[in-house]
Amino acid sequence: MRLLCSLAAGFLGMMGAIGIVAFARSAETVERWGRYEVTLTQAKSYGNPFTQVWLKSHFKSGANTITVNGFYDGEQKWKVRFMPTREGKWNYRTESNDPELNGRSGAFVCGPPGKGNHGPVRVRNNYQLEYADGTPHFSIGTTCYAWAHQGDELEEQTLATLRKAPFNKMRMCVFPKDYAYNKNEPQYYPFEGTPLKEWDYARFNPNFFRHFEKRVGDLLNLGIEADIILFHPYDRWGFADMTPEADDRYLRYVVARLAAYRNVWWSMANEYDFMRGKKESDWDRFFKIVQESDPYNHPRGIHNGRRWYDHTKPWVTHASLQTTNFRGAKEYREKYKKPIVYDECRYEGNIPQGWGNITARQMVRNFWMGSLAGCYVGHGETYKHPKDILWWSKGGVLYGQSPARIAFLKKIMEQAPFAEMTPNFELSPGNYVLAKPGEYYLIY
Repeated sequence: MRLLCSLAAGFLGMMGAIGIVAFARSAETVERWGRYEVTLTQAKSYGNPFTQVWLKSHFKSGANTITVNGFYDGEQKWKVRFMPTREGKWNYRTESNDPELNGRSGAFVCGPPGKGNHGPVRVRNNYQLEYADGTPHFSIGTTCYAWAHQGDELEEQTLATLRKAPFNKMRMCVFPKDYAYNKNEPQYYPFEGTPLKEWDYARFNPNFFRHFEKRVGDLLNLGIEADIILFHPYDRWGFADMTPEADDRYLRYVVARLAAYRNVWWSMANEYDFMRGKKESDWDRFFKIVQESDPYNHPRGIHNGRRWYDHTKPWVTHASLQTTNFRGAKEYREKYKKPIVYDECRYEGNIPQGWGNITARQMVRNFWMGSLAGCYVGHGETYKHPKDILWWSKGGVLYGQSPARIAFLKKIMEQAPFAEMTPNFELSPGNYVLAKPGEYYLIY
Protein backbone atom coordinates (compact mmCIF):
# COMPACT_ATOMS: atom_id res chain seq x y z
CA MET A 1 0.00 0.00 0.00
CA ARG A 2 1.25 3.45 -0.86
CA LEU A 3 -0.03 6.09 1.53
CA LEU A 4 0.41 9.67 0.44
CA CYS A 5 0.01 12.29 3.13
CA SER A 6 0.14 15.79 1.72
CA LEU A 7 1.70 18.24 4.12
CA ALA A 8 -0.55 20.98 2.84
CA ALA A 9 -3.91 19.22 2.93
CA GLY A 10 -3.48 15.97 4.84
CA PHE A 11 -4.99 14.05 1.92
CA LEU A 12 -4.81 10.25 2.01
CA GLY A 13 -4.85 8.26 -1.22
CA MET A 14 -4.29 4.67 -2.26
CA MET A 15 -1.55 4.58 -4.93
CA GLY A 16 0.10 1.15 -5.26
CA ALA A 17 2.80 -0.82 -3.51
CA ILE A 18 4.87 1.99 -1.97
CA GLY A 19 4.59 3.87 1.34
CA ILE A 20 4.83 7.63 0.88
CA VAL A 21 4.58 10.02 3.80
CA ALA A 22 5.15 13.69 4.29
CA PHE A 23 4.88 13.70 8.03
CA ALA A 24 3.07 10.54 9.07
CA ARG A 25 2.11 10.32 12.73
CA SER A 26 1.34 6.59 12.73
CA ALA A 27 3.17 3.55 11.44
CA GLU A 28 2.47 2.14 7.99
CA THR A 29 3.54 -1.16 6.48
CA VAL A 30 5.98 -1.52 3.58
CA GLU A 31 7.42 -4.79 2.34
CA ARG A 32 11.09 -5.55 2.79
CA TRP A 33 13.08 -4.20 -0.19
CA GLY A 34 10.04 -2.16 -1.20
CA ARG A 35 10.05 1.65 -1.31
CA TYR A 36 9.07 4.11 1.38
CA GLU A 37 8.85 7.74 0.39
CA VAL A 38 8.83 10.89 2.49
CA THR A 39 7.39 13.96 0.74
CA LEU A 40 7.89 17.40 2.27
CA THR A 41 6.67 20.81 1.16
CA GLN A 42 9.19 23.60 1.01
CA ALA A 43 7.62 26.83 2.26
CA LYS A 44 10.42 29.23 1.40
CA SER A 45 11.15 30.16 -2.20
CA TYR A 46 14.70 29.88 -3.52
CA GLY A 47 16.36 31.08 -6.67
CA ASN A 48 17.50 27.52 -7.35
CA PRO A 49 16.53 24.87 -4.78
CA PHE A 50 18.59 22.25 -6.64
CA THR A 51 21.78 23.99 -5.57
CA GLN A 52 20.76 26.08 -2.54
CA VAL A 53 19.05 23.41 -0.45
CA TRP A 54 20.10 19.98 0.70
CA LEU A 55 18.05 17.28 2.42
CA LYS A 56 18.88 13.91 3.88
CA SER A 57 17.09 11.51 6.21
CA HIS A 58 18.34 9.04 8.78
CA PHE A 59 16.36 5.80 8.94
CA LYS A 60 16.88 3.65 12.04
CA SER A 61 15.78 0.16 13.04
CA GLY A 62 17.38 -1.25 16.17
CA ALA A 63 21.13 -0.71 15.88
CA ASN A 64 20.90 -0.31 12.10
CA THR A 65 20.95 3.24 10.69
CA ILE A 66 20.84 4.10 6.98
CA THR A 67 21.22 7.67 5.72
CA VAL A 68 19.81 8.59 2.32
CA ASN A 69 19.87 11.83 0.35
CA GLY A 70 16.68 13.58 -0.66
CA PHE A 71 15.99 15.37 -3.93
CA TYR A 72 13.96 18.29 -5.19
CA ASP A 73 11.03 17.14 -7.32
CA GLY A 74 9.75 20.54 -8.43
CA GLU A 75 6.67 22.49 -7.34
CA GLN A 76 8.10 23.18 -3.86
CA LYS A 77 8.25 19.42 -3.13
CA TRP A 78 11.18 17.50 -1.69
CA LYS A 79 11.34 13.72 -1.46
CA VAL A 80 13.37 11.07 0.28
CA ARG A 81 13.13 7.49 -0.97
CA PHE A 82 14.14 4.59 1.20
CA MET A 83 14.40 0.82 0.66
CA PRO A 84 14.06 -0.98 4.02
CA THR A 85 16.56 -3.81 4.25
CA ARG A 86 15.19 -5.56 7.34
CA GLU A 87 11.78 -6.31 8.80
CA GLY A 88 10.49 -4.48 11.85
CA LYS A 89 9.82 -0.91 12.87
CA TRP A 90 11.80 1.92 11.28
CA ASN A 91 11.99 5.50 12.52
CA TYR A 92 13.27 8.39 10.46
CA ARG A 93 14.30 11.97 11.03
CA THR A 94 15.22 14.48 8.33
CA GLU A 95 18.15 16.85 8.27
CA SER A 96 18.33 19.95 6.05
CA ASN A 97 19.66 23.47 5.80
CA ASP A 98 16.04 24.59 5.26
CA PRO A 99 14.24 24.90 8.63
CA GLU A 100 10.93 23.73 7.12
CA LEU A 101 12.53 20.49 5.95
CA ASN A 102 14.74 19.92 8.98
CA GLY A 103 13.82 17.66 11.89
CA ARG A 104 10.75 16.04 10.37
CA SER A 105 10.18 12.58 11.82
CA GLY A 106 7.97 9.56 11.38
CA ALA A 107 7.85 5.80 11.50
CA PHE A 108 6.69 2.78 9.56
CA VAL A 109 6.74 -0.99 9.83
CA CYS A 110 8.61 -3.15 7.35
CA GLY A 111 6.87 -6.45 6.68
CA PRO A 112 7.98 -9.56 4.77
CA PRO A 113 8.70 -9.29 1.04
CA GLY A 114 5.85 -9.96 -1.33
CA LYS A 115 5.64 -12.61 -4.03
CA GLY A 116 8.51 -12.36 -6.50
CA ASN A 117 10.43 -9.90 -4.32
CA HIS A 118 13.87 -11.40 -3.69
CA GLY A 119 15.61 -8.10 -2.98
CA PRO A 120 18.43 -6.40 -4.89
CA VAL A 121 21.12 -8.36 -6.73
CA ARG A 122 24.52 -8.80 -5.11
CA VAL A 123 27.74 -10.78 -5.67
CA ARG A 124 28.09 -14.31 -4.31
CA ASN A 125 31.37 -16.24 -3.98
CA ASN A 126 33.26 -13.74 -6.17
CA TYR A 127 31.97 -15.00 -9.53
CA GLN A 128 28.22 -15.36 -9.19
CA LEU A 129 25.16 -13.20 -8.71
CA GLU A 130 22.28 -13.74 -6.32
CA TYR A 131 19.39 -11.79 -4.85
CA ALA A 132 19.54 -10.51 -1.28
CA ASP A 133 17.40 -13.41 -0.01
CA GLY A 134 19.92 -15.92 -1.40
CA THR A 135 17.99 -16.83 -4.56
CA PRO A 136 20.44 -17.25 -7.47
CA HIS A 137 20.21 -14.58 -10.17
CA PHE A 138 21.16 -16.16 -13.48
CA SER A 139 21.46 -13.00 -15.53
CA ILE A 140 19.97 -13.13 -19.02
CA GLY A 141 20.27 -9.56 -20.22
CA THR A 142 19.20 -7.59 -23.25
CA THR A 143 19.95 -4.09 -24.52
CA CYS A 144 17.40 -1.35 -25.32
CA TYR A 145 19.50 1.78 -24.93
CA ALA A 146 16.91 4.49 -25.60
CA TRP A 147 13.62 2.64 -25.09
CA ALA A 148 12.55 4.95 -22.26
CA HIS A 149 12.72 7.99 -24.61
CA GLN A 150 10.33 6.79 -27.32
CA GLY A 151 6.92 7.88 -26.04
CA ASP A 152 4.26 5.88 -24.27
CA GLU A 153 2.92 3.88 -27.22
CA LEU A 154 6.24 2.32 -28.20
CA GLU A 155 7.39 2.00 -24.60
CA GLU A 156 4.24 0.08 -23.67
CA GLN A 157 4.80 -2.17 -26.68
CA THR A 158 8.32 -2.86 -25.42
CA LEU A 159 6.97 -3.81 -22.01
CA ALA A 160 4.40 -6.11 -23.62
CA THR A 161 7.23 -7.82 -25.53
CA LEU A 162 9.30 -8.21 -22.37
CA ARG A 163 6.42 -9.96 -20.59
CA LYS A 164 6.87 -12.88 -23.00
CA ALA A 165 10.67 -12.75 -23.29
CA PRO A 166 13.27 -14.57 -21.14
CA PHE A 167 15.25 -11.49 -20.13
CA ASN A 168 15.75 -10.50 -16.50
CA LYS A 169 18.08 -7.53 -17.07
CA MET A 170 17.77 -4.53 -19.38
CA ARG A 171 20.60 -2.15 -20.30
CA MET A 172 19.12 1.34 -20.71
CA CYS A 173 20.46 4.89 -20.91
CA VAL A 174 19.42 7.83 -18.76
CA PHE A 175 20.27 10.30 -21.52
CA PRO A 176 18.66 10.10 -24.98
CA LYS A 177 20.77 8.74 -27.81
CA ASP A 178 21.99 10.11 -31.16
CA TYR A 179 23.33 7.44 -33.52
CA ALA A 180 22.43 5.49 -36.65
CA TYR A 181 18.72 4.55 -36.51
CA ASN A 182 18.37 6.96 -33.56
CA LYS A 183 17.57 10.42 -34.88
CA ASN A 184 14.20 11.18 -33.25
CA GLU A 185 13.91 13.75 -30.48
CA PRO A 186 12.84 12.53 -27.02
CA GLN A 187 9.64 13.70 -25.40
CA TYR A 188 11.47 14.97 -22.30
CA TYR A 189 14.91 16.42 -21.62
CA PRO A 190 16.83 15.97 -18.34
CA PHE A 191 17.53 19.67 -17.75
CA GLU A 192 15.64 22.91 -18.01
CA GLY A 193 16.47 24.85 -21.15
CA THR A 194 15.98 24.83 -24.89
CA PRO A 195 16.97 22.09 -27.36
CA LEU A 196 19.39 21.37 -28.72
CA LYS A 197 22.14 22.71 -26.46
CA GLU A 198 20.89 25.64 -24.37
CA TRP A 199 20.62 23.87 -21.02
CA ASP A 200 20.86 24.99 -17.44
CA TYR A 201 22.80 22.08 -15.98
CA ALA A 202 22.08 23.33 -12.46
CA ARG A 203 18.32 22.76 -12.92
CA PHE A 204 16.91 19.30 -13.51
CA ASN A 205 13.63 18.65 -15.27
CA PRO A 206 11.55 16.58 -12.80
CA ASN A 207 9.15 15.48 -15.57
CA PHE A 208 12.02 13.74 -17.36
CA PHE A 209 13.07 11.84 -14.26
CA ARG A 210 9.51 10.98 -13.21
CA HIS A 211 8.99 9.38 -16.60
CA PHE A 212 12.32 7.56 -16.52
CA GLU A 213 11.78 6.17 -13.03
CA LYS A 214 8.28 5.05 -14.03
CA ARG A 215 9.89 2.85 -16.66
CA VAL A 216 12.37 1.53 -14.10
CA GLY A 217 9.37 0.67 -11.94
CA ASP A 218 7.67 -1.04 -14.88
CA LEU A 219 10.71 -3.28 -15.29
CA LEU A 220 10.65 -4.00 -11.55
CA ASN A 221 7.05 -5.19 -11.86
CA LEU A 222 8.20 -7.61 -14.57
CA GLY A 223 11.06 -8.94 -12.46
CA ILE A 224 13.68 -7.29 -14.70
CA GLU A 225 16.84 -5.60 -13.42
CA ALA A 226 17.39 -2.08 -14.81
CA ASP A 227 21.07 -1.73 -15.74
CA ILE A 228 21.11 2.07 -15.84
CA ILE A 229 23.76 3.59 -18.12
CA LEU A 230 24.72 6.95 -16.63
CA PHE A 231 26.81 8.35 -19.52
CA HIS A 232 27.35 7.56 -23.19
CA PRO A 233 29.13 9.21 -26.15
CA TYR A 234 26.26 9.16 -28.68
CA ASP A 235 24.99 12.65 -28.07
CA ARG A 236 23.94 15.80 -29.94
CA TRP A 237 22.60 17.72 -26.94
CA GLY A 238 25.79 18.34 -24.96
CA PHE A 239 25.09 15.87 -22.14
CA ALA A 240 28.32 13.98 -22.90
CA ASP A 241 30.39 17.15 -22.44
CA MET A 242 29.13 18.69 -19.21
CA THR A 243 31.51 20.25 -16.71
CA PRO A 244 32.84 18.09 -13.86
CA GLU A 245 30.62 20.02 -11.46
CA ALA A 246 27.55 19.28 -13.58
CA ASP A 247 28.54 15.62 -13.97
CA ASP A 248 28.85 15.16 -10.22
CA ARG A 249 25.59 16.98 -9.44
CA TYR A 250 23.77 14.85 -12.01
CA LEU A 251 25.13 11.59 -10.55
CA ARG A 252 24.04 12.47 -7.02
CA TYR A 253 20.59 13.48 -8.22
CA VAL A 254 20.06 10.26 -10.20
CA VAL A 255 21.21 8.09 -7.31
CA ALA A 256 18.97 9.96 -4.86
CA ARG A 257 15.96 9.35 -7.12
CA LEU A 258 16.60 5.74 -8.13
CA ALA A 259 18.66 3.91 -5.51
CA ALA A 260 15.55 2.86 -3.57
CA TYR A 261 14.39 0.75 -6.54
CA ARG A 262 15.66 -2.73 -5.72
CA ASN A 263 16.13 -3.67 -9.39
CA VAL A 264 18.72 -0.97 -10.12
CA TRP A 265 22.24 -1.61 -11.38
CA TRP A 266 24.66 1.23 -12.17
CA SER A 267 26.70 1.28 -15.37
CA MET A 268 29.00 4.30 -15.44
CA ALA A 269 28.92 4.39 -19.24
CA ASN A 270 28.34 2.62 -22.49
CA GLU A 271 31.67 2.53 -24.37
CA TYR A 272 33.24 4.84 -21.83
CA ASP A 273 36.52 5.12 -23.75
CA PHE A 274 34.77 6.80 -26.71
CA MET A 275 33.98 9.79 -24.49
CA ARG A 276 37.16 11.65 -25.34
CA GLY A 277 36.53 14.50 -22.94
CA LYS A 278 36.69 12.26 -19.89
CA LYS A 279 39.90 11.03 -18.27
CA GLU A 280 40.40 7.76 -16.43
CA SER A 281 40.42 9.71 -13.17
CA ASP A 282 36.95 11.05 -14.02
CA TRP A 283 35.56 7.52 -14.24
CA ASP A 284 37.21 6.65 -10.92
CA ARG A 285 35.53 9.70 -9.42
CA PHE A 286 32.13 8.75 -10.87
CA PHE A 287 32.38 5.28 -9.39
CA LYS A 288 33.22 6.72 -5.97
CA ILE A 289 30.34 9.22 -6.08
CA VAL A 290 27.84 6.50 -6.93
CA GLN A 291 29.28 4.14 -4.34
CA GLU A 292 29.18 6.77 -1.60
CA SER A 293 25.71 8.05 -2.54
CA ASP A 294 24.03 4.63 -2.77
CA PRO A 295 23.54 3.11 0.70
CA TYR A 296 22.32 -0.20 -0.78
CA ASN A 297 25.47 -1.10 -2.73
CA HIS A 298 23.71 -1.86 -6.01
CA PRO A 299 25.90 -3.53 -8.67
CA ARG A 300 28.37 -1.16 -10.34
CA GLY A 301 30.12 -1.68 -13.68
CA ILE A 302 31.37 0.11 -16.78
CA HIS A 303 31.14 -0.91 -20.43
CA ASN A 304 34.07 -0.63 -22.86
CA GLY A 305 34.57 0.15 -26.50
CA ARG A 306 38.15 -0.67 -27.50
CA ARG A 307 39.93 0.04 -24.22
CA TRP A 308 38.97 -1.83 -21.07
CA TYR A 309 38.63 -0.21 -17.68
CA ASP A 310 40.54 -1.80 -14.80
CA HIS A 311 37.81 -3.97 -13.30
CA THR A 312 40.04 -4.96 -10.40
CA LYS A 313 39.40 -1.57 -8.77
CA PRO A 314 37.51 -1.96 -5.48
CA TRP A 315 34.47 0.09 -6.47
CA VAL A 316 33.70 -2.21 -9.43
CA THR A 317 31.37 -5.08 -8.47
CA HIS A 318 31.32 -6.95 -11.80
CA ALA A 319 33.15 -6.82 -15.12
CA SER A 320 30.84 -5.56 -17.88
CA LEU A 321 32.49 -6.52 -21.16
CA GLN A 322 32.04 -5.89 -24.87
CA THR A 323 33.81 -8.82 -26.50
CA THR A 324 33.18 -12.13 -28.25
CA ASN A 325 36.26 -13.77 -26.77
CA PHE A 326 34.57 -16.53 -24.79
CA ARG A 327 37.79 -18.54 -24.71
CA GLY A 328 39.14 -15.68 -22.63
CA ALA A 329 36.62 -16.34 -19.85
CA LYS A 330 39.16 -18.22 -17.75
CA GLU A 331 41.62 -15.34 -18.00
CA TYR A 332 38.96 -12.75 -17.13
CA ARG A 333 37.75 -14.72 -14.12
CA GLU A 334 41.25 -15.21 -12.78
CA LYS A 335 42.26 -11.60 -13.41
CA TYR A 336 39.19 -9.83 -11.99
CA LYS A 337 37.85 -12.39 -9.49
CA LYS A 338 34.40 -10.92 -10.01
CA PRO A 339 31.27 -11.89 -11.97
CA ILE A 340 31.96 -11.63 -15.70
CA VAL A 341 29.08 -10.25 -17.75
CA TYR A 342 29.40 -10.33 -21.54
CA ASP A 343 27.01 -7.40 -21.85
CA GLU A 344 27.66 -7.00 -25.56
CA CYS A 345 28.77 -9.89 -27.77
CA ARG A 346 27.36 -8.40 -31.02
CA TYR A 347 23.70 -8.39 -31.99
CA GLU A 348 21.41 -10.72 -33.90
CA GLY A 349 20.29 -8.77 -36.96
CA ASN A 350 20.83 -7.76 -40.56
CA ILE A 351 22.14 -4.20 -40.54
CA PRO A 352 25.38 -3.46 -42.48
CA GLN A 353 27.46 -2.80 -39.37
CA GLY A 354 29.48 -5.84 -38.35
CA TRP A 355 28.47 -5.59 -34.71
CA GLY A 356 24.80 -5.90 -35.67
CA ASN A 357 24.49 -8.76 -38.13
CA ILE A 358 25.21 -12.09 -36.50
CA THR A 359 22.75 -14.94 -36.91
CA ALA A 360 20.36 -16.21 -34.25
CA ARG A 361 22.40 -19.42 -34.18
CA GLN A 362 25.57 -17.47 -33.34
CA MET A 363 23.78 -15.46 -30.64
CA VAL A 364 22.54 -18.65 -28.98
CA ARG A 365 26.00 -20.18 -29.31
CA ASN A 366 27.46 -17.16 -27.53
CA PHE A 367 25.03 -17.67 -24.66
CA TRP A 368 25.95 -21.33 -24.27
CA MET A 369 29.68 -20.66 -24.40
CA GLY A 370 29.55 -17.81 -21.92
CA SER A 371 27.16 -19.53 -19.52
CA LEU A 372 29.15 -22.77 -19.36
CA ALA A 373 32.32 -20.73 -18.87
CA GLY A 374 30.77 -19.58 -15.60
CA CYS A 375 29.84 -16.13 -16.89
CA TYR A 376 26.70 -14.22 -17.88
CA VAL A 377 25.75 -13.11 -21.40
CA GLY A 378 23.64 -10.28 -22.82
CA HIS A 379 21.40 -10.33 -25.92
CA GLY A 380 20.71 -7.67 -28.52
CA GLU A 381 18.74 -7.45 -31.75
CA THR A 382 19.21 -5.17 -34.79
CA TYR A 383 16.88 -6.14 -37.62
CA LYS A 384 16.16 -3.44 -40.20
CA HIS A 385 12.84 -1.66 -39.77
CA PRO A 386 11.09 0.83 -42.09
CA LYS A 387 10.73 3.28 -39.18
CA ASP A 388 14.15 2.54 -37.65
CA ILE A 389 12.59 0.81 -34.65
CA LEU A 390 15.44 -1.53 -33.78
CA TRP A 391 15.16 -3.39 -30.50
CA TRP A 392 18.77 -2.67 -29.51
CA SER A 393 17.93 0.99 -29.05
CA LYS A 394 14.20 1.70 -29.27
CA GLY A 395 12.59 -1.54 -28.19
CA GLY A 396 9.24 -2.44 -29.70
CA VAL A 397 8.92 -6.01 -30.99
CA LEU A 398 11.45 -8.85 -31.12
CA TYR A 399 11.75 -10.43 -34.59
CA GLY A 400 14.70 -12.77 -34.05
CA GLN A 401 14.80 -16.47 -33.31
CA SER A 402 17.30 -16.38 -30.45
CA PRO A 403 15.04 -15.34 -27.52
CA ALA A 404 13.03 -18.60 -27.50
CA ARG A 405 16.24 -20.62 -27.56
CA ILE A 406 17.80 -18.44 -24.87
CA ALA A 407 14.69 -19.15 -22.79
CA PHE A 408 15.47 -22.87 -23.16
CA LEU A 409 19.01 -22.27 -21.88
CA LYS A 410 17.68 -20.17 -19.02
CA LYS A 411 15.31 -22.96 -17.95
CA ILE A 412 18.18 -25.45 -17.83
CA MET A 413 20.46 -23.09 -15.91
CA GLU A 414 17.81 -22.19 -13.35
CA GLN A 415 17.12 -25.88 -12.69
CA ALA A 416 20.82 -26.66 -12.35
CA PRO A 417 22.70 -26.12 -9.06
CA PHE A 418 24.36 -23.11 -10.69
CA ALA A 419 25.37 -21.52 -7.40
CA GLU A 420 27.47 -24.63 -6.66
CA MET A 421 28.94 -25.06 -10.15
CA THR A 422 32.26 -23.88 -11.54
CA PRO A 423 33.73 -24.02 -15.05
CA ASN A 424 36.25 -26.74 -15.77
CA PHE A 425 38.53 -25.66 -18.58
CA GLU A 426 40.64 -28.83 -18.57
CA LEU A 427 38.09 -31.66 -18.29
CA SER A 428 37.17 -31.73 -21.98
CA PRO A 429 39.63 -29.65 -24.02
CA GLY A 430 37.94 -27.69 -26.77
CA ASN A 431 34.55 -27.85 -25.05
CA TYR A 432 32.87 -25.74 -22.38
CA VAL A 433 32.15 -27.59 -19.12
CA LEU A 434 30.30 -26.33 -16.06
CA ALA A 435 30.22 -28.76 -13.17
CA LYS A 436 29.37 -29.55 -9.61
CA PRO A 437 32.12 -32.19 -9.39
CA GLY A 438 30.88 -35.72 -9.01
CA GLU A 439 27.21 -34.75 -9.26
CA TYR A 440 26.21 -32.51 -12.16
CA TYR A 441 27.87 -31.66 -15.47
CA LEU A 442 26.88 -29.47 -18.39
CA ILE A 443 29.04 -29.80 -21.51
CA TYR A 444 28.82 -27.70 -24.67
